[in-house]
Amino acid sequence: MSGILSGEDQETPAIRVLLVDDHEMVRIGLAAVLDTEDGIEVVGEAGNGKEGIRLALAYKPDVVLMDLVMEELDGVETTRQIMEQLPDTRVIVLTSYLDDSKLYPVIEAGAFSYLLKTSRAGEIADAIRAASRGQSVLESQVAAKMMNRFRQPKPAAQKAPHEELTEREMDVLKLVAQGLSNQDIADRLFISIKTVKFHVTNVLNKLGVEDRTQAAIYAHKHDLELE
Repeated sequence: MSGILSGEDQETPAIRVLLVDDHEMVRIGLAAVLDTEDGIEVVGEAGNGKEGIRLALAYKPDVVLMDLVMEELDGVETTRQIMEQLPDTRVIVLTSYLDDSKLYPVIEAGAFSYLLKTSRAGEIADAIRAASRGQSVLESQVAAKMMNRFRQPKPAAQKAPHEELTEREMDVLKLVAQGLSNQDIADRLFISIKTVKFHVTNVLNKLGVEDRTQAAIYAHKHDLELE
């Protein structure tokens, strides 16, 4: 009898999954659980966002399980960069956070599904399989928050651009307006230069200005308590 299998008999390739989480025990637990699931293969583990991007580009996984709060690079920016370079990869957020400051930015960055770490192992596996089929999965509390957001009436008056800045971005803007360099800002706020550059880029985009000089002019024009 021939050993050649027909097309219908050939095994479906396993869904290749990359784990990105800064807690080693979480990664170990996820890997152990997913290794027992048929059709799912964990191809790599990353302990921070920067490493997650590197491994994603190296392994080109079908699905990335993404934590949100991590050192070096958070899950929102990591998701954004992965989606820019690997648009066919599905990012599933797996986090303990449900607040709006995390939820909406990561979805806008390209996250495909959003689960909480209280999810059962079977629910995570099902979400991975659904993502591989192009189906999004939102934890019930997440879906409810998003529905409520769209039901809310739009505000009568549009906020000024600087009112969209986070507290940290406002701190950076004030220091930029004082003429401080990225290194000086990093030293003052006890953050890395890379993080400063990330915040400066966000500030410029949100204010709708092209460079630091225009941002400084904006800050002085709007009396943003620069002292």
